[in-house]
Amino acid sequence: MDHRNFLTALLLLLIPGFVCAQSGNYKLEFAPDAWYNNVDGVRIGARVLGEMEGEFQSGPHRLDAGLWLGTNFPELPVSYYVSFTEPIPAISTYGNEGNLRLKSQIRTGFSQHQLSFNKRWQPGFDELKFRELSLFFSQEKMFDSDYRPYPQLWKTDWKSLIGLNVWLSENFEIGKFDLKAALNQNLVSEASYTVSSIEIKQQIPLPNGFNIRLRGFSGINSQDAAPEYQFGKSYRPPANWLDHGISRAQGTLPNNLLDDGLFQIAGGANLRGYTSQDFDKLANSENPVTYHFTASINAEVEYPNPINSLLKSSIIGDFVHLRSYAFGDIGQFHRNNYQQTPDLVTDIIDTNSDAGLGFQFSLNIPDYLGKDRGFAIRYEIPLWLSHPQANENNFKFRNLIGFGAIISL
Repeated sequence: MDHRNFLTALLLLLIPGFVCAQSGNYKLEFAPDAWYNNVDGVRIGARVLGEMEGEFQSGPHRLDAGLWLGTNFPELPVSYYVSFTEPIPAISTYGNEGNLRLKSQIRTGFSQHQLSFNKRWQPGFDELKFRELSLFFSQEKMFDSDYRPYPQLWKTDWKSLIGLNVWLSENFEIGKFDLKAALNQNLVSEASYTVSSIEIKQQIPLPNGFNIRLRGFSGINSQDAAPEYQFGKSYRPPANWLDHGISRAQGTLPNNLLDDGLFQIAGGANLRGYTSQDFDKLANSENPVTYHFTASINAEVEYPNPINSLLKSSIIGDFVHLRSYAFGDIGQFHRNNYQQTPDLVTDIIDTNSDAGLGFQFSLNIPDYLGKDRGFAIRYEIPLWLSHPQANENNFKFRNLIGFGAIISL
């Protein structure tokens, strides 16, 4: 049996074993689930959460799984996701858990099988002040390009990735601070490459309901890294589109909204004013412009609005928020330019910026560790671009919609 299939089978055999072994104290919660994409059609199925009773998703034998059927009956109509987490008692206390996690999924044309070690350090009971570390080994492959809205951004070979993720969250006197860093190495000898990124966020509350939100992002990859890890000016690397159901497969978002640059997927350099330019190139070119290095700064100045004041005074004010803000983004991007001869390669550097106004509606109900669990919808108006498209003025009414907060503090 292929080792990837063996890992999948092992997961599916282990989990029922744990459930049966703990049948007296183990609780399973089932919920129906439905979603849509162009290939599966309406994808129907069920999600299940499993845990020891009374542990509130913090005890042993934690299960998160789903099984679905595509009603269009594509070539692979059945898809699944399963994650099984087992704490390590010797290095775990409340808020300071260390665990092993097995994750396996085959859905929306993507196969992934991962083992990770995860550790969290939290001083006291302040769940917004913590450090997390994750070490993982993953084998994954995009095997069906029909699910991808822009298949030219993907390679279809197997990857064997070893990686490190770090997350630091602090409540400094100046305001909330977050740092996330990631380093991945593909171990396949004929396609070895490194991908890395760092993201820093800082919130600075001001009097009378004003806030400054800052975000710095930088990413650098091997120049021959797979295209799904390369950067655009406005969107997150395509490999990270799979993290969210709204962007996981084509058709959930209407393709014309993406092609026309009316919808932005937050992440990466996040120069939101360049969404239209990025997606116009993706829609009309088999060789899209991507970058192996980027550094950017996103800034938002939030100002009070009466609707949010009404929400804050209501019983839902802790969970629902309407922000209004002015924004500005600036970024530098590096890419290779291959000339007529393969040995002559130059580095092209683009520097771009934008500014405008935005509004964001968010609903967030944090989980037991204080992590965000909700969604955000943005409507933004990039009024000024440093480098507009040909025959456009720098100042122009442009608009876009986005899911996910750019600066989510």
